[in-house]
Amino acid sequence: MNVTLKQINGLAMAAVADSGHWVTTDGPKKFGGHSAGPRPMELLLMSLASCTGMDVVSILSKKRVKLDDFSLEVEARQAQEHPKVFTEIKIHYIFEGDNIRSTDVERAIELSESKYCSASTMLKASASISHDYEIIQRNGRPDDSPDD
Repeated sequence: MNVTLKQINGLAMAAVADSGHWVTTDGPKKFGGHSAGPRPMELLLMSLASCTGMDVVSILSKKRVKLDDFSLEVEARQAQEHPKVFTEIKIHYIFEGDNIRSTDVERAIELSESKYCSASTMLKASASISHDYEIIQRNGRPDDSPDD
Protein backbone atom coordinates (compact mmCIF):
# COMPACT_ATOMS: atom_id res chain seq x y z
CA MET A 1 0.00 0.00 0.00
CA ASN A 2 1.34 3.42 -0.95
CA VAL A 3 0.31 7.01 -0.25
CA THR A 4 1.50 10.23 -1.89
CA LEU A 5 1.00 13.54 -0.09
CA LYS A 6 1.08 17.01 -1.66
CA GLN A 7 1.04 20.34 0.10
CA ILE A 8 -1.81 22.55 -1.11
CA ASN A 9 -1.15 25.69 0.94
CA GLY A 10 0.17 26.10 4.47
CA LEU A 11 -0.89 23.01 6.41
CA ALA A 12 -3.55 22.03 3.90
CA MET A 13 -2.51 18.73 2.34
CA ALA A 14 -3.95 16.29 -0.17
CA ALA A 15 -3.08 12.60 -0.10
CA VAL A 16 -3.82 9.88 -2.62
CA ALA A 17 -3.53 6.13 -2.04
CA ASP A 18 -3.35 3.15 -4.39
CA SER A 19 -7.14 3.28 -4.83
CA GLY A 20 -6.78 6.65 -6.57
CA HIS A 21 -9.01 8.50 -4.10
CA TRP A 22 -7.84 11.81 -2.71
CA VAL A 23 -8.32 12.96 0.89
CA THR A 24 -7.56 16.44 2.13
CA THR A 25 -6.40 17.35 5.61
CA ASP A 26 -5.67 20.66 7.26
CA GLY A 27 -4.63 22.19 10.53
CA PRO A 28 -6.09 24.94 12.66
CA LYS A 29 -5.61 28.56 11.64
CA LYS A 30 -3.53 29.30 14.75
CA PHE A 31 -0.84 26.92 13.44
CA GLY A 32 -0.86 28.10 9.81
CA GLY A 33 -3.73 26.00 8.49
CA HIS A 34 -7.02 27.05 6.96
CA SER A 35 -9.31 24.65 8.90
CA ALA A 36 -10.41 23.36 5.48
CA GLY A 37 -10.26 19.66 6.25
CA PRO A 38 -10.12 17.09 9.03
CA ARG A 39 -7.05 16.87 11.24
CA PRO A 40 -4.86 13.76 10.89
CA MET A 41 -5.93 12.37 14.28
CA GLU A 42 -9.58 12.81 13.29
CA LEU A 43 -8.84 10.72 10.21
CA LEU A 44 -7.45 7.97 12.45
CA LEU A 45 -10.76 7.82 14.32
CA MET A 46 -12.69 7.94 11.03
CA SER A 47 -10.55 5.04 9.81
CA LEU A 48 -11.30 3.04 12.94
CA ALA A 49 -15.02 3.76 12.57
CA SER A 50 -14.99 2.78 8.89
CA CYS A 51 -12.93 -0.35 9.50
CA THR A 52 -15.09 -1.79 12.26
CA GLY A 53 -18.30 -0.53 10.66
CA MET A 54 -17.56 -2.30 7.39
CA ASP A 55 -16.62 -5.47 9.26
CA VAL A 56 -19.78 -5.52 11.37
CA VAL A 57 -22.14 -4.78 8.47
CA SER A 58 -20.44 -7.43 6.33
CA ILE A 59 -20.58 -10.07 9.08
CA LEU A 60 -24.24 -9.35 9.80
CA SER A 61 -25.04 -9.50 6.08
CA LYS A 62 -23.43 -12.95 5.88
CA LYS A 63 -25.64 -13.99 8.82
CA ARG A 64 -28.62 -12.67 6.79
CA VAL A 65 -29.37 -9.95 9.34
CA LYS A 66 -31.20 -7.16 7.52
CA LEU A 67 -30.36 -3.68 8.75
CA ASP A 68 -32.61 -0.74 7.90
CA ASP A 69 -30.00 1.63 9.25
CA PHE A 70 -26.58 1.46 10.87
CA SER A 71 -24.31 4.05 12.41
CA LEU A 72 -21.65 4.30 15.04
CA GLU A 73 -20.13 7.00 17.18
CA VAL A 74 -16.52 7.12 18.37
CA GLU A 75 -15.40 9.10 21.39
CA ALA A 76 -11.69 9.35 22.22
CA ARG A 77 -9.39 10.85 24.80
CA GLN A 78 -5.81 11.85 24.04
CA ALA A 79 -2.67 12.12 26.15
CA GLN A 80 -2.01 15.64 27.42
CA GLU A 81 1.65 15.62 26.37
CA HIS A 82 3.22 15.09 22.95
CA PRO A 83 2.89 12.77 21.20
CA LYS A 84 -0.82 13.15 21.97
CA VAL A 85 -1.74 9.54 21.29
CA PHE A 86 -5.22 8.22 21.94
CA THR A 87 -5.45 6.72 25.42
CA GLU A 88 -9.15 5.76 25.55
CA ILE A 89 -11.57 5.06 22.73
CA LYS A 90 -15.23 4.15 23.06
CA ILE A 91 -17.29 2.92 20.11
CA HIS A 92 -21.09 3.07 20.26
CA TYR A 93 -22.82 1.01 17.55
CA ILE A 94 -26.44 1.72 16.59
CA PHE A 95 -28.48 -0.87 14.67
CA GLU A 96 -31.99 -0.40 13.33
CA GLY A 97 -34.24 -3.00 11.77
CA ASP A 98 -36.63 -5.88 12.35
CA ASN A 99 -35.77 -8.90 14.46
CA ILE A 100 -32.13 -7.98 15.13
CA ARG A 101 -30.74 -10.34 17.74
CA SER A 102 -28.20 -9.12 20.26
CA THR A 103 -26.27 -12.41 19.95
CA ASP A 104 -25.66 -11.70 16.24
CA VAL A 105 -24.62 -8.11 16.96
CA GLU A 106 -22.28 -9.11 19.78
CA ARG A 107 -20.61 -11.78 17.66
CA ALA A 108 -20.10 -9.39 14.72
CA ILE A 109 -18.52 -6.77 16.99
CA GLU A 110 -16.33 -9.38 18.68
CA LEU A 111 -15.07 -10.70 15.32
CA SER A 112 -14.30 -7.20 14.12
CA GLU A 113 -12.38 -6.35 17.28
CA SER A 114 -10.51 -9.61 17.65
CA LYS A 115 -9.89 -10.73 14.08
CA TYR A 116 -10.67 -8.36 11.21
CA CYS A 117 -10.22 -4.67 12.04
CA SER A 118 -6.56 -3.75 11.49
CA ALA A 119 -7.15 -0.18 12.65
CA SER A 120 -8.46 -1.41 16.00
CA THR A 121 -5.51 -3.75 16.46
CA MET A 122 -3.01 -0.96 15.77
CA LEU A 123 -4.73 1.57 18.04
CA LYS A 124 -4.86 -0.94 20.92
CA ALA A 125 -1.09 -0.42 21.27
CA SER A 126 -1.74 2.97 22.91
CA ALA A 127 -5.43 3.06 23.78
CA SER A 128 -7.95 1.00 25.66
CA ILE A 129 -10.87 0.41 23.30
CA SER A 130 -14.34 -0.35 24.62
CA HIS A 131 -17.72 -0.58 22.98
CA ASP A 132 -21.42 -0.72 23.57
CA TYR A 133 -24.38 -0.93 21.24
CA GLU A 134 -28.06 -0.32 20.95
CA ILE A 135 -30.65 -2.05 18.82
CA ILE A 136 -33.68 -0.12 17.67
CA GLN A 137 -36.34 -2.62 16.64
CA ARG A 138 -38.55 -1.20 13.91
CA ASN A 139 -41.27 -3.80 14.50
CA GLY A 140 -41.50 -3.05 18.19
CA ARG A 141 -40.43 -6.55 19.24
CA PRO A 142 -37.82 -6.73 21.94
CA ASP A 143 -34.47 -7.98 20.81
CA ASP A 144 -33.99 -11.76 21.13
CA SER A 145 -37.69 -12.37 21.73
CA PRO A 146 -38.90 -15.79 20.56
CA ASP A 147 -40.86 -16.04 17.35
CA ASP A 148 -44.62 -16.28 17.86
